[in-house]
Amino acid sequence: MTIQSSILTSDGQEFDPTQYRVYLRPLSVDEGGGWLATLPDLPGCTGDGETEIEAIEDVRRAALEWADAASRDGDPVPPPARNAIAAE
Repeated sequence: MTIQSSILTSDGQEFDPTQYRVYLRPLSVDEGGGWLATLPDLPGCTGDGETEIEAIEDVRRAALEWADAASRDGDPVPPPARNAIAAE
């Protein structure tokens, strides 16, 4: 997945959703099954999918929308936590 963005994070770096730590958890049958992915550095940014990979791809697309909305609203886009792992 190639993701390009002209949005800058609050530390002046180009926003790249692939640099943010992804947390994954399986969804129960009651929750619809599949996987939930979140980016803790971007509060409220979530994605889901039938597989772990689909959930990661979905949350990275959501991160672009999150950062775009924050940027348009004049809110800072936090940089990824240092020493972040792309996915856990």
